[in-house]
Amino acid sequence: MVEAAKQSGSLITARMALEQNREVFAIPGSIHNPLARGCNALIREGAKLVETTQDILEELSQYNQQDEIFSPLTMQSTLDLEQQTLLNLVMFSPTSIDTLVENANESVEVISSMLLILELQGYIEATPGGSYTRIK
Repeated sequence: MVEAAKQSGSLITARMALEQNREVFAIPGSIHNPLARGCNALIREGAKLVETTQDILEELSQYNQQDEIFSPLTMQSTLDLEQQTLLNLVMFSPTSIDTLVENANESVEVISSMLLILELQGYIEATPGGSYTRIK
């Protein structure tokens, strides 16, 4: 949770998740900001305090070790042919999404979806200006 007013629907959903012993992460905010009151309340109720991305990664790595959930490293071999083809179109220098759409002959929606998967699996990273760079 990044922002939530004290009576928001997001806050209700997060509280239900806490009641079911699910992971809930919240970023604290200023006590003067009405949109931070929900997050601050969640932290008091048991949500994990997040100050950096490392806080989330550490928590999820403990979760993955306990429940043997697939990590990005074990998912690398699960790229389908379309994803592998798109990965081959992404250069090790910034490549615009427009270039990828044109070269892959796919819609922006399909390309964006595949780029997200490739980014989550650690193959590419988003760069400023809507471009992507291959990192492995």
